Amino acid sequence: MFGQPFEKPIRVWVGLGFPRQLNTVADAYQFAMEWCGNSPEQRAAIRACKAALCGDVDAETARGVFTAFARKKDILVQDGEMPPLSGTSRPSHA
Repeated sequence: MFGQPFEKPIRVWVGLGFPRQLNTVADAYQFAMEWCGNSPEQRAAIRACKAALCGDVDAETARGVFTAFARKKDILVQDGEMPPLSGTSRPSHA
């Protein structure tokens, strides 16, 4: 259960515009737990990942909730998206 892979990995921006790929529920759970903040979206992502790790929901359900969190925080890497220009940076954990 711990390494439940996603059908399609999630990519998020970290640091100074570097993408990080999350391949499993455990990866997404770890990322959400380490994210600085306490938004409702973050808490929902943590709960969904935890439920998937326990086998209460499937990995794709957790993926959907985590993706909504990443989109709300503007860290979701869209297909074909390039890193931000050097003059503008995305928040690393806002």
